[in-house]
Amino acid sequence: MARGLERNLGLYAVFTISIGAMIGSGIFVLPGLAAKITGPSVMLAFLLAGLVVLPAALSKSEMATAMPEAGGTYLYIDRAMGPLMGTVAGFGVWFALVFKAAFALAGLGGYLALLADFNVTPVALGIGVVLIALNLMGAKVTGGAQALLVTGVLGVIAYFVMRGSIHVDSANFEPFLKDGVSGLLTATALIFVSYAGVTKIASVAEEVKRPSRNIPLGILISIGLMMLLYPAIVYVIVGVTPLALLAGSEVPVADAAGRFMGSFGVDVIAVTAALALTSMANAGLLASSRYPFAMSRNSLAPSFFQRIGRRGTPVTSILVTGGTLLALIAFVPLLDLAKLASAFQLVVFSVINVAVIAFRESHLDWYKPDFKSPFYP
Repeated sequence: MARGLERNLGLYAVFTISIGAMIGSGIFVLPGLAAKITGPSVMLAFLLAGLVVLPAALSKSEMATAMPEAGGTYLYIDRAMGPLMGTVAGFGVWFALVFKAAFALAGLGGYLALLADFNVTPVALGIGVVLIALNLMGAKVTGGAQALLVTGVLGVIAYFVMRGSIHVDSANFEPFLKDGVSGLLTATALIFVSYAGVTKIASVAEEVKRPSRNIPLGILISIGLMMLLYPAIVYVIVGVTPLALLAGSEVPVADAAGRFMGSFGVDVIAVTAALALTSMANAGLLASSRYPFAMSRNSLAPSFFQRIGRRGTPVTSILVTGGTLLALIAFVPLLDLAKLASAFQLVVFSVINVAVIAFRESHLDWYKPDFKSPFYP
């Protein structure tokens, strides 16, 4: 039997992996696209989207403390609803995570173009190769790299919010609900994917120290921070950028920074966006590579996925997942695939909440979570 994975990830690593999975396209791409739908109320849409994700985040936290093993969504649905549903969820979430990681790296283009005339695909492929190498070196190294990336990104974003808040023009918030409640709800559905990465850490629960404490605490801190940070960032973006310029922009943070920080601010934001999208891809590769590993343990994927290297990482699973990531970047138009992946993830989040109910109502002797979701009695 293959040996287990090593527990190298502490609370800060859990926090930064969760933050890194959310902080990419949610901040640097989606505000402009969502503002085109709902106008200035886009900041309210970000808050509502966080509330939609919260029950699933709490449900996953509960199940991760009861089953602190690799596999995340696949593992929980498999044990709650049987191998057929688990297999569908496992392959589906694996594809969704890989698609989103590839989309994050491909999404570097808009911001890198602000710095120089880059050919995006070779740059994205090069970053992908570096991330694969980091993941092969172990979860501790991957978590350390993630911590550095996310800490730097959060620092720049905090400065952006503080500096920008004094330049906000209240006239830019009228009309607040551009297309009424229906527009707000449509934008909320689009923005939902900004928070979907918060539960990726459950996929690597087997590599987390003190998982019964660090997983729920890390998830709750990260989603709480983002529910405050997203609206604050969007408040500044909307407040300094006329809607006619913001609506549909693919580089909304850079557009906003240029209005009160000049060309230097645009360059800083472009670099920060590249780091944020890289951290998003890193979190996606780390999480998705654990799905084939977990499924192979239950004979639902080839046994070679169980191979663990000298550094305590699922080597074959990382290489196959990383190879798929590179192929998607090189050959596949990712926008439609990313939308399909997000739609599938919304379904999976619903099933996750049902899984908690199934575990609770089955009264299984082994199901003893150290943390329980407050949304189900």
